[in-house]
Formats: sequence, C-alpha cells, structure tokens
Amino acid sequence: MEWSRLPPLAALRAFEAAARCRSFTRAAQELNVTHAAIAQHVRKLETALAHSLVVRDGRGIAVTPAGVHLAEALTLGFGTIGAAVDRLQADAETRPLSLSVTPAFAAGWLMPRIGDFWTRHPDIPLNIQPNVEVSDLRRDGVDMAIRHGDGIWPGLDAELLTDGDHWVVVHPDLLGECQPSCLGDLLHLPWLLEHYMLERRAMIEREGIDLDDVRMQLMETNWMVLAAAQAGHGVTVQPKSLVDRDVAAGTLVKVCELNGGSLGYYLVTLPGRVSPRLRTLRRWLHGQVGNR
Repeated sequence: MEWSRLPPLAALRAFEAAARCRSFTRAAQELNVTHAAIAQHVRKLETALAHSLVVRDGRGIAVTPAGVHLAEALTLGFGTIGAAVDRLQADAETRPLSLSVTPAFAAGWLMPRIGDFWTRHPDIPLNIQPNVEVSDLRRDGVDMAIRHGDGIWPGLDAELLTDGDHWVVVHPDLLGECQPSCLGDLLHLPWLLEHYMLERRAMIEREGIDLDDVRMQLMETNWMVLAAAQAGHGVTVQPKSLVDRDVAAGTLVKVCELNGGSLGYYLVTLPGRVSPRLRTLRRWLHGQVGNR
C-alpha cells in the first residue's frame, strides 16, 4: 500500500461518520468537532478523489453511489481496527502486570509485604521479575520497574518510593562486646560492598573512611551483599527500606545513618497514560512505605 496516495485519515473519518449518520451535525457531535470541520473535510475529500460523495437532502445529506462504495469500505475498515484495539485492551486488562525489581529489593522489601497485595487485589495478577540488569521497559514489555538511583532516567517517568536514608548495619555476633558509635569503630571488621556501587562508596568516604585501608569483600549484586551481612560476614551500608525490619528484629544492628541525598528507590514507568491496574499497584506500594 502506498500511504502517500491515501487522503488524510481525518477526512476519511469525518466522511465515514457523516455518511453513516446522514448528517454533518450528528457526525460533528459524534467526533466532538464542529459542523464546519466535517463539511470542510468532506469537501477536501471530494476534491482529492474527484468524485461527489454527498448531496444535500432537505436538512440532512444523501450519499452518492460513489460515496456509498467508499463509506462501506471505511465502515468495515474502521470496524476491523476497532475490534482489534478492543481485543488488545481486553488482553491488557487480564494479563499479569509485569514488575521489574532488583533481587535485593524483592527479597528484602517486596516479598515480606506482597501477601497483602494478593489479598486485597486477587483480580490483579503480578509477574515479578527480579533482575540485576536494568530492564528496557518498552522492549521487555515491563509495566513498572523499581530502580535504585537518583531518579533521572531519560525518556522515563520516575516517582520516589523510598527516601535516600542509608543505614550502616552489621550482625550482632560480629560485634561481640564492641558497641560502636561511628564508622571509625568498625575499621577492624570486614566490609561488604557491591561492585560498581560508586554512590554508596562515596557516602562512606565522605565520613572519612578510606575503603582502601579496610578488609573489603566486593560482590556482584546487592542481594549477595545483604545476604552476607545477614549471615554475619561483614559491615554494609544499605537503604533503610531494605534493613529496617532486620534491625527491628535484632538480626542486624544499626550503627549509624548516612544521607544518600537524592538516592532512593523509584517507581519507573513509560511516559503516557497509566492503566487503572497500574495505578492500584502504585497506590499500594506507596501505602506500604507508610506502613513500615
């Protein structure tokens, strides 16, 4: 099909409505435009096709044989398009929502809370995808991602979920009789850090700690770092949202707080209209932050 040979879609849409309604006025009401706009579109279409498509008939219009031929094809075509869109929208409302999260956030924050979502919203299935890689939302068909960073991802909408507060935590067995009050009291202990987590390293070094002078274990993912800390293998700096339950339970000890500035966990979506189901998920996530 050579699209350049076709008249403008707006003109075809206006004529189809006018021919079906037998009235410029009713077509204008249906398409939420003016009577003059419908008339202008039809005139331009007649000029482009070199055929008369409608004639006046009292207070309405009559459709010429050429117009009937075109209108029938347009009604069939627009109907087929509408049916396809309806099927896709129906599928979108029944398929599981795809939520991409880091493994550490999934295990440390989301999984302890997800039962509440399932109970409250049994009609909204979730496909939770723990992934250390940053998902391409459009390419991978992801409805929402929960990412840790500064909230700046070009071409995407980002909304803060948890703040940038970070806690320095350690297993109580590793402390023994030591009662640290600052990072300097922990220099004799092993430290745990994720590869490439430069922001977290910078937070520690702003406190006057030279990480080149401590025993450092670097790991590929923050999920591994968190699991190692929970097992008593070293000191780590974690987002408050990932360790506050461990601290409350006594399985980790909070030594001090570090301010991560704009760092935090963000809800990331593609720009544009958000579906009602996605809005429900977003409201629930924000509600869980308020119900620590």
